[in-house]
Amino acid sequence: MDEKKTNEINKALNTILEFELAGVVRYTHYALMVYGYNRIPIVSWLRGQASESLAHADKAGELITHLGGHPSLSIGPLLETHNHDIGDILRESLAHELNTLNAYKNLLNIVTDESVMLEEYAREMIYQEELHLGEVDKMLRKPGDLSKFHA
Repeated sequence: MDEKKTNEINKALNTILEFELAGVVRYTHYALMVYGYNRIPIVSWLRGQASESLAHADKAGELITHLGGHPSLSIGPLLETHNHDIGDILRESLAHELNTLNAYKNLLNIVTDESVMLEEYAREMIYQEELHLGEVDKMLRKPGDLSKFHA
């Protein structure tokens, strides 16, 4: 790859890194703000999401350094709505996951036919992000509702 393409890829990977780091903060915060009877399983799920976001951030950072780039110290957008109802948390999570998914899709567009390694990475992460979106979508549905969630 030429230097211009490598820089473009590193920029896309740094965007992913920043979104994933924001996910760590977001899901950790959400886990602290859950109250009520279902707190334990919801907190467990949120902490698992935070851990997974950290692993994803680490993977993006490793690829950046693999390509000779410098991982960003910035963090993606964090919106504090002060709405801590589980439904609000899940709707915010849905928006965050969609933004992250789009960052991975952007990377795939950049690396297609440039690097099999980066294509496979982007495809695997898109797969995982789509699964996350599906999980959150299902949690937002009313029990017995088979159709996708609509805000």
